[in-house]
Amino acid sequence: MRVLLVEDDNLLGDGLCTGLSQHGFTVDWLRHGQAALHALKFESFDAVIFDLGLPDGDGTQVIKSYRDLGGRVPILVLTARGDISNKLALLDGGADDYLVKPADTRELAARLRVLLRREEGRRVPVLRFEDIEVDPTSYRVSVKDQPVELTHSEFKLLHALIRNPGMVLSRERLEEVLYGWNADVDSNAIQVHLHNVRRKIGPDVIRTIRGVGYAIGR
Repeated sequence: MRVLLVEDDNLLGDGLCTGLSQHGFTVDWLRHGQAALHALKFESFDAVIFDLGLPDGDGTQVIKSYRDLGGRVPILVLTARGDISNKLALLDGGADDYLVKPADTRELAARLRVLLRREEGRRVPVLRFEDIEVDPTSYRVSVKDQPVELTHSEFKLLHALIRNPGMVLSRERLEEVLYGWNADVDSNAIQVHLHNVRRKIGPDVIRTIRGVGYAIGR
């Protein structure tokens, strides 16, 4: 799933990106709170990891601003402030969870998975299109009630399309979903994954809109 990391420490941010990627997350990394707020307005993320001590202000104010705008993406705060009053203030101020630094990447990944399961539980848990079912919480896909094995990248690609039925997603948008903003991606990577997904779920499910992108449904 796609995670936005807001952290101004280069060493810590690099370590978190590497560690979370190893746990299957696509991580986009920003260093300023206002840039994060802008990204949350115009991009789609499954969760946010916030450091509080940012160059352009306290992260708690950015979180409050985002919640005041109606933003609902789950937020996990990384904090060096471990006292109970601060923890309660974080939760009351819009955070969904917190982890005291230094954070173990394995625990951080586990906490994120809990937040994602909780958020998916507030939505329709199983996504459906015709004979295809996608369960985001268990990473299971079936076609006509028969299980289909997809790689992690193939699942993310199908999930991005089926959660936006009828919406045309460009190749660049799908690359962001799979790899993040700054990854060095082969020009035909999306086409390769699409070919494999079509082979497994059916050739006519995903439409190609030439020069624009790809979509499920009309």
